[in-house]
Amino acid sequence: MEIIGSGIDATELSRIERLWKRYGERFLARVFTPGEVAYCQHRRNPVPHLAGRFAAKEAAMKALGTGRSQKVLWRDIEVVRSSGPPQLEFHGGAARRFAQLGAESSLLTITHSDAMALAHVLLVSS
Repeated sequence: MEIIGSGIDATELSRIERLWKRYGERFLARVFTPGEVAYCQHRRNPVPHLAGRFAAKEAAMKALGTGRSQKVLWRDIEVVRSSGPPQLEFHGGAARRFAQLGAESSLLTITHSDAMALAHVLLVSS
């Protein structure tokens, strides 16, 4: 297995809560996919889950080597979870960059405390 890209991000839960309170649904619709919003809103406290997904998207952008840019949008990176650990799905500009790098899969870890959400992303090929 060869590591193609690596990214890590830490996001303050208070920042996500503040953005959500200030911009409401506009913030959610700009950053998260409908599936991500539905998953988080079904939790007792959605904020840690939103912050974890936000951190995962930031970490993925770093692993892709794009940072936040017009070529990769927030919603081009989706955190999905049916059972087991969360996984990344890449769409649009993120999918194009993923293929351009020669990555074959991604590994995602998300954790959070009372104050912070952390995410680490590895892009790998065989």
